[in-house]
Amino acid sequence: MISLLLAAEGVAKLGAAVGAGLAAIGAGLGIGRIGGQAMDAMARQPEVMNKLFTNMIVAAALIEGVALFAAVIAFLCI
Repeated sequence: MISLLLAAEGVAKLGAAVGAGLAAIGAGLGIGRIGGQAMDAMARQPEVMNKLFTNMIVAAALIEGVALFAAVIAFLCI
């Protein structure tokens, strides 16, 4: 019975670690895509560079906030 409880605890920790990893991967992909598309848009229309840069930073901060929240929740599960 104790080994079953220890196995369940181990699976819970593994799930939390996988969740934190997936959140980090998703955030990295999202921020990379935002940066790439923003650079492409700035190259095509340099006159709107300041507005695009501001929007890019806000969007990246929102994605990073979601990733941080997911990591905190995952670490609380451990």
